[in-house]
Amino acid sequence: MPRHTILKQILIWRAKHISDKQFVFILSALVGFTSGVGAVILKNLTHYIQLLLEGKLVKYYHHAFYFLFPIIGLILVYLIIKYVIRSKVSHGIPSTLHAIAKRKGIIKSYQMFGSILTAPITVGFGGSVGLEGPAVATGAAISSNISRLFRMDQKTKTLLIGCAAAGALSSIFKAPIAAIIFAIEVFSLDLTMVSMLPLLLASLSAVLTSYFFFGDDVLLPFRIEDKFTISDVPFYAFLGVCAAFTSIYFNQVYERIQNFFDQLNSPIKKLLVGGVAIGILIFFIPPLYGEGFDIMNSLIVGNPEKALENNFLNLDLTNIWIIILLLAGLVFFKIIASAITFGAGGVGGIFAPTLFMGSIMGNCIAKIINHCGLFNTPVSESNFTLVGMAGVLAGVLHAPLTAIFLIAELTGGYDLFIPLMITAAISFGITKHFAPHSVYTMELGRKGDLITHDKDHAILTLMDINKVIETNFISITTKMTLGDIINKAVIKSNRNIFPVINGKDKTLKGVILLDDLRAIMFDQTLYNEVYASEVMQKPPEVIDIDKDKMTVIMKKFQDSSAWNLPVVKNGIYVGFISKSKLLTAYRRELINFTS
Repeated sequence: MPRHTILKQILIWRAKHISDKQFVFILSALVGFTSGVGAVILKNLTHYIQLLLEGKLVKYYHHAFYFLFPIIGLILVYLIIKYVIRSKVSHGIPSTLHAIAKRKGIIKSYQMFGSILTAPITVGFGGSVGLEGPAVATGAAISSNISRLFRMDQKTKTLLIGCAAAGALSSIFKAPIAAIIFAIEVFSLDLTMVSMLPLLLASLSAVLTSYFFFGDDVLLPFRIEDKFTISDVPFYAFLGVCAAFTSIYFNQVYERIQNFFDQLNSPIKKLLVGGVAIGILIFFIPPLYGEGFDIMNSLIVGNPEKALENNFLNLDLTNIWIIILLLAGLVFFKIIASAITFGAGGVGGIFAPTLFMGSIMGNCIAKIINHCGLFNTPVSESNFTLVGMAGVLAGVLHAPLTAIFLIAELTGGYDLFIPLMITAAISFGITKHFAPHSVYTMELGRKGDLITHDKDHAILTLMDINKVIETNFISITTKMTLGDIINKAVIKSNRNIFPVINGKDKTLKGVILLDDLRAIMFDQTLYNEVYASEVMQKPPEVIDIDKDKMTVIMKKFQDSSAWNLPVVKNGIYVGFISKSKLLTAYRRELINFTS
C-alpha cells in the first residue's frame, strides 16, 4: 500500500477517534521522547570521541594533539556538510527561532540528523562549544517534521518546537522545570493551560528517557553544604554586577568575531583561520577543550588546581593569586575560543560556554573576596561558583528564570534560591540595558524578525507582507498627457489612486489621486497641454518590501493617516498596500494566534 494512502487512513482514523487537544498531548510526549533520544545520542557520541582522543592519544602520546584535534575536527565537519549532508546545518537555537519567525515553523528534514553527525565531532575533537544548541535544533527539526506529517497548523507547530526545546534541555540536565521555563522564556511561548500540559508531557518524557539511558548520572553532581546567610546579600549583589559585565563582554566578543568571519567569504579561509586559531588556544590552554563540565565540577568541589595543572607557563599553583589570575584568563579566553569555533564552521551551542564562564567567574570573585583581607567572614566558593553560572546565564541568554531554576534543580534544592534571584535579577537588568537582545536573538532582533511575548509585535512579525500587496492599479508614466491619463487609466480603473512611474526603469516617481484631476479632467483643451509629472504628488510614505517590517509599515500608516501606500522593491514600483486589507489580515492572524 502506498505511503500516502496509509498516512491518509491514519489521519482519518485520528480525526474520528482522537480530539485535536488529545492528539497534541500525544505528539508532545512523542516529541519529548525523540528530543531526549537525540540529546542522549549527541552526548554519548561526544563522550566516546573525547574518551578516545583526549583520554588515550593526548594522555599517553603527546600534548601536541591538543593543537591538531580541533583542526581535524573542523575539517571532518566541513567534509560531512559538503559531501554527505550537502546543505547548511542549522545547529543552534537562533536558527530555530528564525524558522518560527520567518518559515512558519518549517525546518527541513535533513536537519533532524545534521547536528547529530557534526556536533559530536566538533566538540569531541576539542571545539570549545556545547551540545545543548544542537540538541534543541535536532529536537526542533524532528518536531517540525512530525507536525508537517500530521498537518498541524502553525500555532501547534510552534508549540511542539517549544516542547522539543524543553525535552532536549530536560534530558541533558535532568532539570524538567527549568527546561519548561527555558521554552517559555527563549521561544516566547504563552504560559497558558493550552501550552503548559504539552510542555510538561514533553519535559517529563524526555527526563524519563535520560534516566533510562544514563541512570542517576548528572552533569553537575553537587549538593549544597554551605547555607545562605543574610550578611552575604551584598556579595551576591556584587556578583550580579560582575556577571552582567561578563555577559556584556560575552555578547560583544561573540558578535565581533562572527562579523570578522562573515567577511571571509570562502569556507576554506574560515576553516584555515579558525582551525589554526582554536588549535593554538587549546594547545596553550587545555581547559578550553570541549564543553568543560569536568572543569566546572572541579571548581564546585574546591579543586581548581586540577583544572589548571596543565598551564603552559608552569606557574606555582600554591599561590592563590596565581590561581585567580589563571581562572580569570579562562573567563577571558573561553568566549573567544567558542566564537572562533563557530566562525570556523564548527557545529555547537553557547549554553555550555556560558555555564563555564559563569562558574569560573563566580569562583574567581569568591576567592578575591576571601583573600583580599578586607572582610572578616569568608563566602562559600562552591555557592559562588553555582550562583555565578546563573548570573552569566541570565545575562547572556536573557533568561533569568531559566538560570534560577536550572541551578536550583541541579543542586537538588532551593537553599540558594534567594542568592540566585539576587544575582540573576541584577545581571539580567544591567545586561538588558546595554545589550537589548540576547546572543540567541541578536540577529533576528536587529532585523525586526524576533517573536516576543508582546502579542501585537508577534502577530505583526508573523504576517507576510506579500499577501497584503494589491497590484490591480493602473500605472501612469511621467510623460503621459492628461488625455492619456483620462482615457487609459481613469476610465478603465475602479481605483482612485494611480502610481506614476518612469517609463524606462519602472521606478516610482509619485502618485496621482482622482481628486488631483477633478478640477481639470473635463477641460479637453488641457488634454495635450498637461503632463502627469505636473499633477503628480509625492506619496506621504513609501513602503520598501526589502527593508520595512510589518511593525514599520503599521507605523507609516499611523503617522501618515493614509489609506493606501505604494510599495517598491529596489525603487521599482510593485503595488499598493491598503490600510483596510492590512487590518483584515492582522485580525485574521490574531484569531489564529490566540484561538
